[in-house]
Amino acid sequence: MTKSLREWQRECIETALEHYRGNPHFFCQATPGSGKTRMAAELAKVLLERNEIDLILCFAPSRQVVDGFRRTFAEVLGRRLDGLIGAVGAVCTYQGMEYRDEAFWRLFDEHRIFAVFDEIHHCAGHDALLSNAWGQQIIQRVQDRAACTLALSGTPWRSDQKAIALARYSTPEANLICDYRYGLPEAIADQVCRSPRIVILDNQMVRFSEAVASENTVTIFPNIARLLADSPVSYEDLLCHEDILKQLLLLGCNKLNSIREVKPDAGGLVVATNIEHAHQIAAMLRHQGEMCQVVTNKTPNAQQVINDFRYSSCPWIVAVGMISEGTDIPRLQVCCHLSRIRTELYYRQVLGRILRRSTTTDNEAWLYVLAEPTLQQFSERVADDLPDSHAVLSLVRGAPSDSVSYEFGSGDAESRSDLEIGFGLMHPDQAGHSSSASLKDFVIGPAYELSFSQHYRTQLLRVC
Repeated sequence: MTKSLREWQRECIETALEHYRGNPHFFCQATPGSGKTRMAAELAKVLLERNEIDLILCFAPSRQVVDGFRRTFAEVLGRRLDGLIGAVGAVCTYQGMEYRDEAFWRLFDEHRIFAVFDEIHHCAGHDALLSNAWGQQIIQRVQDRAACTLALSGTPWRSDQKAIALARYSTPEANLICDYRYGLPEAIADQVCRSPRIVILDNQMVRFSEAVASENTVTIFPNIARLLADSPVSYEDLLCHEDILKQLLLLGCNKLNSIREVKPDAGGLVVATNIEHAHQIAAMLRHQGEMCQVVTNKTPNAQQVINDFRYSSCPWIVAVGMISEGTDIPRLQVCCHLSRIRTELYYRQVLGRILRRSTTTDNEAWLYVLAEPTLQQFSERVADDLPDSHAVLSLVRGAPSDSVSYEFGSGDAESRSDLEIGFGLMHPDQAGHSSSASLKDFVIGPAYELSFSQHYRTQLLRVC
């Protein structure tokens, strides 16, 4: 094995080789940004050198990830993985599996195939009846025909609670059994991944005006959660609110600019809701003097735009569904989550885009989200990557406002603060406002009006 391998990669490969002696299916959960693709390529190299496989077939959720697999495997193996004559194998998307002809699938009968599945959680089911289309292909075409398989995932669960193809589960608990697991705390401790800093933006005085007949009723909400629970305003409405966007983008821009003073090529990602939203955000960034690229599924040569951004020093890229998982841009260090998708799986995939370290000094990643209840819950559940932690509440008094921090750790002062949460009011100047208490108006519909005060509040969560 290559000497430059990380310790977890070396350990995982050795575990897999031992595992294959009795079971052809190996499941690896490794936190996003830790180097799963490189590990898979090195494992394939060992299997080829041992003459235990003939060909390698890899499957991935997107074309961006497919391109990344081709590059990494070619670098490690010194052989192409493009499916052409002389190649050692091929890579295709899960969607492309159903368009493969019978000649492709006969390879599993005629050769010893090492099948690699990236982000396997996209493929559901243990049998054809309870599987999605991609899971069915794996069950029917690969599961009992490959010489060995490697299933990879950074977020190994599904929002619909269905079983993952090729995975094993304990009984009766139905917990996923990972043959090797490399979590975020280990990756941070090994300096493989950056430590997340999650900033949640809230507002302590939201005015909601409703026109009923000839009268206007005004309700003041103390935070975004109450607004969403007790008014017709939706989370999607907030994502398009100019004042909210300005505040969240300002926080992200200020942080990225401070990072770029030390690391000039550091980049930021904004995950937008749709194409119109992406261009609205891009216009606001440019209005603030920030350079940015926009990439969506409608962008001509979208993959080239992503590749150009990867190797440039452009500060920002605004994306819709293009850089959510598996896309390797190590210089991304700041992210504003402004997508309407609110599943924990998607949340962690977005967080994973900024965790990959590119130097020994870029040890922090910054994620900015709104104080929507489910996103706040997901943010706090990042601590679930610390299974042995115990919650300890401590109250810290400070001026001019109080702050509360929750520390997850053993309680020992020498090993404190695996996760800390604190919040405090932003000074108007920090929030980009004048000191006046003016409210900006936003019309939701003919009968509604929504305004936010200058009293923005941030909540900081960090995993050390």
